[in-house]
Amino acid sequence: MDSKKITNDTDLKIAFHIRKEVFIDEQGVPLEDEFDEFDTINELSEHILVYYNEEPVGTGRVRWVDGLAKLERICILKRYRKFGLGKVIINVLEEIAKENGASQVKLHGQTHAEGFYKKLGYQTSSSIFMEDGIPHILMIKEL
Repeated sequence: MDSKKITNDTDLKIAFHIRKEVFIDEQGVPLEDEFDEFDTINELSEHILVYYNEEPVGTGRVRWVDGLAKLERICILKRYRKFGLGKVIINVLEEIAKENGASQVKLHGQTHAEGFYKKLGYQTSSSIFMEDGIPHILMIKEL
């Protein structure tokens, strides 16, 4: 398992392909809702890829919202889940947040992943809300 920050358009396209397969094809998120103005390489957000046997299989990004680090677009291709890659993605994004001075991170987690995030130290901070037709909760962690 390895990971890296995305620094070029080629790797960003790989991340988009992973997100399309997971969020659009698998979960039914509308294409127009998945990709946004933060899907670029700039100071507003940082994207990563995670690898399994040297193949890119997961991605995520951290974005700064009102002075807080928000973890977003965290996903792993279905056939590579259960290898601990989700934890790798979260740890790398949290490190990026720390490097940029964040003392707290937040995320909108799908409700089925609440237990996973709790094991990583996140606390549920909202009731259930819908995002792209999928139930989510706000979760926060002190770094």
